[in-house]
Amino acid sequence: MSTVHYIAPRTALFLPASNARAIEKARTLAADMVILDLEDAVKAEDKARARDAATAAEGFGGRPFGIRVNPEGSEHWKKDLKAVKKSAATHVIVPKVEKPETIVYAAAYADRPVLAMIETAAGVMNVGPIASASGWGVEMAGLIAGTNDLAASLKLPPAAGRAQIQLALQLIVLAARGREIWAIDGVFNKLEDPEGLAAEAAEGRLLGFDGKSLIHPNQIDVVRTAFDPTQAELEQARALIAAANGGVERFDNKMIEDLHVEQAKALLQRMEGWREGGEGAVGSETGT
Repeated sequence: MSTVHYIAPRTALFLPASNARAIEKARTLAADMVILDLEDAVKAEDKARARDAATAAEGFGGRPFGIRVNPEGSEHWKKDLKAVKKSAATHVIVPKVEKPETIVYAAAYADRPVLAMIETAAGVMNVGPIASASGWGVEMAGLIAGTNDLAASLKLPPAAGRAQIQLALQLIVLAARGREIWAIDGVFNKLEDPEGLAAEAAEGRLLGFDGKSLIHPNQIDVVRTAFDPTQAELEQARALIAAANGGVERFDNKMIEDLHVEQAKALLQRMEGWREGGEGAVGSETGT
């Protein structure tokens, strides 16, 4: 199992493992993490070919690289997990997780840190135990909100949006923060709506997510900008650290204490880590 700790990705790009051109292009993209998909993006007749391609894939510039397997109970489940173990992937992404036992099984077979996708009502209800599955050879790297499947699981009408799943999103973030693991927001489906994407990504950051999962390369820059601290935030953090003398005190017409100093340091450390390449710069999986 990998012992390298990466800063939580701002952008995690899903692409079908069956698409050789997409894999080749991904090596040149600025996504913080690449996830080769064996599940929804791959037709049934292409599953075996996609599995072979994912197993052989490498060369993503030292960035975290994951493989999303097919769900537990499918005919591809064990084959996919064994393929991950043979691959250069740094993580295994497990869809539709509803219980911690699924994480334990996946980690044992794939021998990789696990990113669990929370995509059903049952998954949301059990997200705390799922996030707590680390130990005994299991490394939980983080949680990914599967917003499309979650909406279907909740039987929401087509007109429903983010407002109708706010509680679920907040529970995912709470569970991740409670165990100091990554929290990755769900995908944005519209490919030609950069303003809508930017707004949803900004909302995700305000909710506490580390980053967002993507379905197209043209979403990378928009989401990265949304999750990066602004220049004003960076300057404010530096000024706060410089002004702090310990204990409770006044700064910029606000009361601050040690926790605010730690938050400011974490913000600067995360940004500096990305400038240096994003690997191992914060000493923990969460990166926050």
